Amino acid sequence: MSDAQVYEVRLEVHPGLADAVERYMRDEHIPEIWATGCFRTIRFERAGPTTFRTCYYAAPSSDLERYLRDHAAGFRADFASRFPTGVTVARSVWSPVADWR
Repeated sequence: MSDAQVYEVRLEVHPGLADAVERYMRDEHIPEIWATGCFRTIRFERAGPTTFRTCYYAAPSSDLERYLRDHAAGFRADFASRFPTGVTVARSVWSPVADWR
């Protein structure tokens, strides 16, 4: 497989915050992360009224390493300052095993 990775961030959001979180992610947070140049593609998805995920596709994997080293702490702090409660965040890094197209 290629030297690529997917950084996935899942959000479980209190219902009263869902619209504000979606707007912030779509209009500010993700465009700012896109501007780092660390990712080839970013997908923001919603699984229900209060569940979101963002998949950040990095190739080569060193771009994800650069993002985590140089940028992640600042973006995480900004998110936490805007939504100090009511959002549970889970992060994981995925590496491809096989690909069918």
